[in-house]
Amino acid sequence: MLGKFSWLGRMFPALRWWPRVDREVLRTDLAAGAVGAIVVLPQAIAFATLAGLPPQYGLYAAMVPAVIAALWGSSWHLVSGPTNAISLVVFATMTQLAEPGSAKYINLVLMLTFLVGATQLVAGLARLGVLVNFISHTVVVGFTAGAALLIIASQLRNFFGVPVPAGTSFFETLHAFGAGADEIQTTTLLVGVITLAAGIAARRWLPRVPYMIVAMLAGALAGYAINRWHPLGGISIRVLGALPAALPAFSVPQFSFDTMRALGSAALAVSLLGLVEAVSIARSIALKSGQRIDGNQEFIGQGLSNLAGSFFSAYPSSGSFNRSGANYEAGAQTPLAAVLSAALLVLIVLAVAPLAAFIPVASMAAILLLVAWGLFDFHQMRTIVRASRAEGALLAVTVFATLTLHLEIAILFGIALSLVLYLHRTSRPALRSILPDPQSAQRKFRERRPGEAECPQLRILRVEGSLYFGAVSHVGDYLQQIEERRPLQRHLLLLSKSMNFVDVAGAELLAGEARRRRARGGGLYFHGLRDAAARMLFGPAFRGEFAPGAKLATKREAVAVIFARLDRNVCASCRARVFEECASLPPPGDGASVAPRETR
Repeated sequence: MLGKFSWLGRMFPALRWWPRVDREVLRTDLAAGAVGAIVVLPQAIAFATLAGLPPQYGLYAAMVPAVIAALWGSSWHLVSGPTNAISLVVFATMTQLAEPGSAKYINLVLMLTFLVGATQLVAGLARLGVLVNFISHTVVVGFTAGAALLIIASQLRNFFGVPVPAGTSFFETLHAFGAGADEIQTTTLLVGVITLAAGIAARRWLPRVPYMIVAMLAGALAGYAINRWHPLGGISIRVLGALPAALPAFSVPQFSFDTMRALGSAALAVSLLGLVEAVSIARSIALKSGQRIDGNQEFIGQGLSNLAGSFFSAYPSSGSFNRSGANYEAGAQTPLAAVLSAALLVLIVLAVAPLAAFIPVASMAAILLLVAWGLFDFHQMRTIVRASRAEGALLAVTVFATLTLHLEIAILFGIALSLVLYLHRTSRPALRSILPDPQSAQRKFRERRPGEAECPQLRILRVEGSLYFGAVSHVGDYLQQIEERRPLQRHLLLLSKSMNFVDVAGAELLAGEARRRRARGGGLYFHGLRDAAARMLFGPAFRGEFAPGAKLATKREAVAVIFARLDRNVCASCRARVFEECASLPPPGDGASVAPRETR
């Protein structure tokens, strides 16, 4: 049916997978949804705390946004909701504008959710999904590691009970913690350590049980025992307080030009971070499931989920790696699993919300420390440092920027750095001198070795990379150097199979090269020119700049055509005899000169 109404499938992606839902799929999706609801409960509370919001707002972000993202996204297994990185960005950006947890703070966060959703939706409708491919993996790893350090610093005050001012920078937090180390509350620290130990033990010996739930229960029991019997000095353990056993309230973001201007940079940073998270997670799971991911549709799904979430008391959400991975491992077949997970979460919240009154703040801090530790991808960081100095430097700079700059600026800074690194690499395409291999019966071309003789009249170059405005200077300098070193090489053959793209600046460079060589009695020729490059070079704008026979189909034809145009007086004195065609020439005289050699 959707074949005739493909527009309907684009507007409502759920129609594409809904026919797959039968009794068996419903059963497996319901089981996976139950697992997801259990996993998200402690995460949502922890992440809302990290974002500076009351705990119930994390649960709200895992309800309506998760349903909308599942119904309008393209991934079968991606589960959206609150995430650690976005929670940290929200806290870091919003604390500059309002007191965490206050009514003004909550209103600003809901407005931020709306702006994030609008930005993501516009990006999806504009088909900008390809842009996430330009965000370096190294930058993502570096930002994640920096975010983990910020999470650790932000929770020192709750884990140790030390009076550290909220919203201070990373290094200021460390200094304040060191200055107040003598004020550590022993009972608070004890609860945190018990929670931390229970979580680590559950991760190691009970991998099938959500470690956050085990840690939360252990911390709640420890806090209850200490508050009841006051064993160490009578210091009461601070707790979260009971959660409202209610559905997310309808909320209307407070629109004003000044507010939108103040939130602009934060909205852009959260939008980019959320899209990178969602698409990266969806693609990583799709590699296992064999599904094809539509990046633009994921943008639309994330945008709609945050737009809807802003009207249902949700702060910005994105795809969660932990919950998406658990969803896939639990056997989810369709996005219905994420929808059912949100529905089951509502039932769980109604049942257990009052029990949150027993959860110590120190326990939530310990859980967030476990989350932060899991963000360090030590394997990837070692690989990056060993593989490339430039990538290692980019990793270090990104981590440092995350720790020292405002977080939204650090995200944009990292993205800009990755683009600069990409442009630097592509601006220096490899230019390799090529020769026919005398050891090959088919005379296949290979790269010329340093000092090896080549034809004194013809240079063959393989261009490995696109010729665009950023690469023009590098390629132009190289062509000028070979012209100065070997002025008799008036003919130039470009092996262009790897030259995927030529823009106007690149075409003008090659047109100027063709004119100069033609004026000196030579020419510029192409072999293996791709369609996109050929349309630019031999289209209406530049067609007259190149000789009619400059585009040659095969290497053999190219060599034969150019060989016929070589100066026979130079050939007569050349001992290199690089090409098969050289065999037809008379042998050089005893006093003939040898073709000059050069070292690249």
